[in-house]
Amino acid sequence: MSEQRIVLAARPNGKPTGETFRYESFELAELKEGQVALESLYISVDPYMRGRMNDARSYSQPFEIDEPIHGGVVARVIESKSEALKSGDVVVGMLDWATKAVVDAKSVRKIDEQIAPISTALGVLGMTGMTAYFGLLDIGNPQSGETVVVSAAAGAVGSIVGQIAKIKGARVVGIAGSDEKLQHLKADLGFDEVINYKTEDIGEALDRTCPNGIDVYFENVGGEIGDAVLDRLNPFARVPVCGAISGYNAQQDIGPRVQSKLIIARARMQGFLVGDYGKRFKEAAEQLGQWVSEGKLQYEETIFEGFDRVPDAFLGLFDGSNTGKLLVKVK
Repeated sequence: MSEQRIVLAARPNGKPTGETFRYESFELAELKEGQVALESLYISVDPYMRGRMNDARSYSQPFEIDEPIHGGVVARVIESKSEALKSGDVVVGMLDWATKAVVDAKSVRKIDEQIAPISTALGVLGMTGMTAYFGLLDIGNPQSGETVVVSAAAGAVGSIVGQIAKIKGARVVGIAGSDEKLQHLKADLGFDEVINYKTEDIGEALDRTCPNGIDVYFENVGGEIGDAVLDRLNPFARVPVCGAISGYNAQQDIGPRVQSKLIIARARMQGFLVGDYGKRFKEAAEQLGQWVSEGKLQYEETIFEGFDRVPDAFLGLFDGSNTGKLLVKVK
């Protein structure tokens, strides 16, 4: 029986569209020693994938035209020729956007299904949670009483960043794009102040919510929001740069020069990749898991149903339709 996969049909010029993707049928490869056959359960769609659709120098290789797109996937083992995994085990790894796959057993990691729902291996207990953990704590280093501002605060990473900052005793201001999201940030996640970037003047709103300036800015979006925050940094502020989604579909690079702003504030602005912290993943997973079990760390998931919805879910990243981690439930 043929399986389905999604390939990159064309490199997008600006925002991706449905024509960026193409579904293909394929036959599952025969299993070899040390390999497992997997059935996809959940597929993660993430903003960084947009950059990999460009044929440009970046921190990872671009997706190839007519080749499968791949990313984080939770899957169930349906056949195994490896001593490490057995049929029925649930694993997580970087896999093709496909209904099924055959991979080396060493390329995936078994999930403990007793800790939390398996979908969290792609979110709060996976790379998303670890991105928030390392970026905020290692670069941002928030101190009790400091003001932390988080852009895309209702998103997968930002919502976790804000909660960890609260755990560390900081005052947290979240920026998001709807009143519903703002309500979620305050009522459910414990943010102190919130800003709707679609209906408020960002500069005025930051002056209102951050009267004592900004000590840590967790950057997820760039653009005009980032510009406004940089003007309000306190001396020796820290700016972990996780993403800049506002410019991912831009066809030209525009914006202010940041050097003088950083000098005036004596601030540190540092980009990072979660992969840089590979040797400490166990530390992060254990601490995040403890906070979840203690009820200190809440998580939200927006789940699309069906393999045919993967492109729709990905495109939804750029219109702010999701709250928390965006996933596709395949089975």
